[in-house]
Amino acid sequence: MAAKRAPQDVPIRDDSIRLGQFLKLAGLVDTGADAKDAVAFGAVSVNGETETRRGRQLVVGDVVALGEEQARVASGDADDVDVPW
Repeated sequence: MAAKRAPQDVPIRDDSIRLGQFLKLAGLVDTGADAKDAVAFGAVSVNGETETRRGRQLVVGDVVALGEEQARVASGDADDVDVPW
């Protein structure tokens, strides 16, 4: 089994963010509907544990994985970061 890629740091503006919002911000899904489905089907993990609550609050340092992609919640202003999307 291939190792997952290192997580990409994705800055958030506040102290926390909901899982569904973070999935979109990180580019792991395209829409809120995609986020809802991925979480409902158990395809998303947070810190290595399967998460089925789309509204789960994430804080800086949490690592979210969907398939081989991973993103880590980072502090900072998302407007100041050059993102590819």
